[in-house]
Amino acid sequence: MPIRRLILLRHAKSAWDHPELEDHDRPLNERGVRSAKAIGGWLMAQDYLPDQVLCSTAVRTRQTWDLLGPELAQPSAPISYRKTLYHAPPEAMRAELDEASGNTVLMIGHNPGIAAFAAELAEAAPAHPKFTTYPTAATLVLEFDVEHWAEIHARQGRVLGFIVPRELTD
Repeated sequence: MPIRRLILLRHAKSAWDHPELEDHDRPLNERGVRSAKAIGGWLMAQDYLPDQVLCSTAVRTRQTWDLLGPELAQPSAPISYRKTLYHAPPEAMRAELDEASGNTVLMIGHNPGIAAFAAELAEAAPAHPKFTTYPTAATLVLEFDVEHWAEIHARQGRVLGFIVPRELTD
């Protein structure tokens, strides 16, 4: 049976210096830029290379993807920017994932939805003090023994890794 990997990444830290901007349009701040690059390096070092990317349309999620590093995406990895992932609840994330075709899918989204989706899918929560709060740029990697993404169930994902950027940048 094939193995599918899911990488759930909350966008990196965003800036709040322009109150006139709509939430959707807020960019990353300096710490967010550093964090996104650090997470990209970690994903590369662990050989967690997505062959499909599902990303919210928000500026901060798009910038997070751009900063992970161009070498992270396999040449044939399609990226889909999805408005449905902007502040999406777990059900909407699940619906997007059900339609995915990649073997390793990277989903970039927002809290509280991405934290709830991660908790729902993991067979056991990682022994990490930050898992329940899922801070900015937190990244969870899960593995599933399924042929199609639509076959996954709650508590079925084996945790391969969970990391927050402070572990990489401090």
